[in-house]
Amino acid sequence: MTNTALITGASRGLGRALARALGAAGWKLVLTARGGADLDRAAAELDATAIPGDVTDPAHVARLAAAAPELDLLVNNASDLGATPLPHLADYPLNAFRRALETNVTAPLALIQATLPALRAAGGSIVNVTSDAATGAYEGWGGYGAGKAALEQLSNVLAAEEPAVRVWWVDPGEMNTRMLADAVGAGEAAQATDPAKVAAALYDLISSRPASGKVSLQ
Repeated sequence: MTNTALITGASRGLGRALARALGAAGWKLVLTARGGADLDRAAAELDATAIPGDVTDPAHVARLAAAAPELDLLVNNASDLGATPLPHLADYPLNAFRRALETNVTAPLALIQATLPALRAAGGSIVNVTSDAATGAYEGWGGYGAGKAALEQLSNVLAAEEPAVRVWWVDPGEMNTRMLADAVGAGEAAQATDPAKVAAALYDLISSRPASGKVSLQ
């Protein structure tokens, strides 16, 4: 029987790289991202189902859950960097802070709630992509880090409450992505790890299905 994965933020970076790894292994893929053109290209490459949209939109969450009535893996990879250039918390625009929390915490929980019946039935897995900004005191990263810290604790509690489902909160480390370039500049981002290398380690985690918990990939 073919396994099915739903991946958010799948049009580029780690999401797209993981989709390639899973697709090569024969997984059926449902992919979503806000960038419709990039998402369509990724889906065409992988013979996947593309559902563009914003994960903070409840109607979009409902469409995603309906597209995967049988689901083995949910990957909450979509993230919002927050205000840029990265401001100190004393100057952080509260609207940008709220938006980051909505994308990085509330939206993953909404999608988890919508897909849990299918994941429970399959004995499936959830990957919540987090960051070392969840625990490190990095200047300018307070908005993003606060959201990822909340996502880690949400994952921790979810793992205790849902013993039939594997829950991993995964710190992928610094990767050469557009998000990192937006934060630190393209030159510094180019020195970071290729997302394909991180995706290979994440695929190994998904395949080996260890107990729920926090995982660092670099």
